[in-house]
Amino acid sequence: MTQLQKPVGEHLREWRMRRRLSQLDLALEAEISTRHLSFLETGRAQPSREMVLNLTDQLEIPLRERNVILVAAGFAPLFPERRLDDPDLTAARRAVDVILKAHEPYPALVVDLQWNLVAANATVAPLIAGLPDELMGPPLNVVRISLHPRGLAPRIANLAQWQAHILERLRRQADLTADPGLIALIDEVRGYPKPPATDRRSEDLGQVAVPLQLMMGDTLLSLFSTTTVFGTAVDITLAELTLETFFPADAATAEALRTLA
Repeated sequence: MTQLQKPVGEHLREWRMRRRLSQLDLALEAEISTRHLSFLETGRAQPSREMVLNLTDQLEIPLRERNVILVAAGFAPLFPERRLDDPDLTAARRAVDVILKAHEPYPALVVDLQWNLVAANATVAPLIAGLPDELMGPPLNVVRISLHPRGLAPRIANLAQWQAHILERLRRQADLTADPGLIALIDEVRGYPKPPATDRRSEDLGQVAVPLQLMMGDTLLSLFSTTTVFGTAVDITLAELTLETFFPADAATAEALRTLA
């Protein structure tokens, strides 16, 4: 049975279980009775459009999946999905470009839900120069070029640590979104050759962040990243974008990036 063929109640029950909520917990948050919620999940009652939106909001279901559930309930999709160059998204694209440019000489990039590169600032290109064409897309997948044995992996000094960190991020995202592309990407990365147990393990920046330690020639770049999302997006494209901004973890890295720029 495909996602579109599932009854709306089955969708709601699966997402409630994914969020590890009891019927009582969800009913309290949605301000409905547990009996009514049970009827909705078993198909004995059909939700109104407002009820679908209420429950999917309480369950923090991604916008793409909210559209699927609305259709399953017999309603039209609510949330649009436009290209980032759509005129209606001009202001959002401008905000992305401002952040990317302002972050130079440090690397920054934008990825979609499945970690495909959407945009990057000028500092990123030299860091990935020379990688094989088959890894460069389109689409160029940031996880793949980072961890593939023919990508950046041989240049990552703390590869085992960084791979474990990225896989954990992917796992958390897959748990939250149930996106099949993410699940496939996790399986792909797990099939890569195991990093050597003797690889360099970096300091954890005071145990608050895992740095990326990337060799560029004879220079070791030590970077940590921050993540930015559109917190109030009602467009699927914007809701699925993530801005990754990297900062130097030490003075030597900062100077090397300034020289690179």
